Amino acid sequence: MRVVLAEDLHLLRDGLVLLLESHGFTIAEAVADGPALRAALTRHRPDVAVVDVRLPPTFTDEGLQAALAARRAMPALPVLVLSQHVEQLYARELLADGAGAVGYLLKDRVLNGDQFADAVRRVAAGGTVMDPQVIARLLSSGGSASPLSRLTPREREVLELMAQGRSNAAIAGRLFLSESAVGKHIASIFTKLDLIPSDDDNRRVMAVLAFLNAS
Repeated sequence: MRVVLAEDLHLLRDGLVLLLESHGFTIAEAVADGPALRAALTRHRPDVAVVDVRLPPTFTDEGLQAALAARRAMPALPVLVLSQHVEQLYARELLADGAGAVGYLLKDRVLNGDQFADAVRRVAAGGTVMDPQVIARLLSSGGSASPLSRLTPREREVLELMAQGRSNAAIAGRLFLSESAVGKHIASIFTKLDLIPSDDDNRRVMAVLAFLNAS
């Protein structure tokens, strides 16, 4: 699986290269700034891009904007962005097209190599992977008029875990519920959010996140 990596900090960039290569990924190119990222994505058309949000020359959202421009040119290009902080605007912009194959992780998640590599694979496969803190912030941003306010506390917990890309079995284990109980909660969530239920984990996560983006 070919990866284009963008990170301006030299030591972190080298560390990510080593981490990904140790998990079987091929680094097509590792770059340090926005213009180089745009060129690398166009040149290599990778299986997935792993991108720091803030890159030179602006150190604002250069990495994110380069990735979004590449997704417009190469629809559904898998992109996993890394950030130091939870920034709702960036998360929502990444999710805006509703196409999936996106991820938003905080950089401290990289400390767990196996978990990070799994997140990269899930995004490359078309899934959606969001850091729990990002999802919690998106959920809390829904006001009383939002359909999110219809959810029970347990349904919100289930939704949060769904958005992290967890399976029904994983959610059941985390919340000490039966899989059938989780299935009922998910059916209720889709009903309350006016979403069409689906047995496909990736599609259901993308649908939920698309709704959160629009809320």
